[in-house]
Formats: sequence, C-alpha cells, structure tokens
Amino acid sequence: MSRRCQISKVQAQNGHRVSHANNKTKHLFRVNLQPKRIFIAEEKRWVRLRITTRMIRTIDKVGLSAALKKNGLTLKDVAA
Repeated sequence: MSRRCQISKVQAQNGHRVSHANNKTKHLFRVNLQPKRIFIAEEKRWVRLRITTRMIRTIDKVGLSAALKKNGLTLKDVAA
C-alpha cells in the first residue's frame, strides 16, 4: 500500500534541509498517515481508512460524506 491519503491523495514531497551555512541536502517530507476507523451512520457500519491527520480534523468538523464530496469521491471509491 502506498504512502498516500485515501481521501485527499496527499503524498510525500521532495525538498532540502538548509543549514545555517546554506548547505542544502535532499530530504523527503513524508505524509502523517494514521489508520482510522470511521463510523458511517447511513450504512450503520465501520470503515477503516489510512488518512492524514489534517483529513481527520476535516472529517471531525464537516463529516465523512462532506469531506468525500469536497474531494470528488464517493464512499465506494475509498472503502472496499
């Protein structure tokens, strides 16, 4: 399974660590993925997702169905 959020599709980015002497070394900025069980009230079942912490906060605020709609997804796209 790739290191990518199942809802927002956020993945790792490349960049540099810059020292005080302005030396640049390559660095990989990884995504903060967390396994999360989310209850779907409409279907009365739990869904297990690997999502970013930012997406967890968004789901807590607006709900799973609104977060999926905002990213152009349906429940069948993310939950098998």
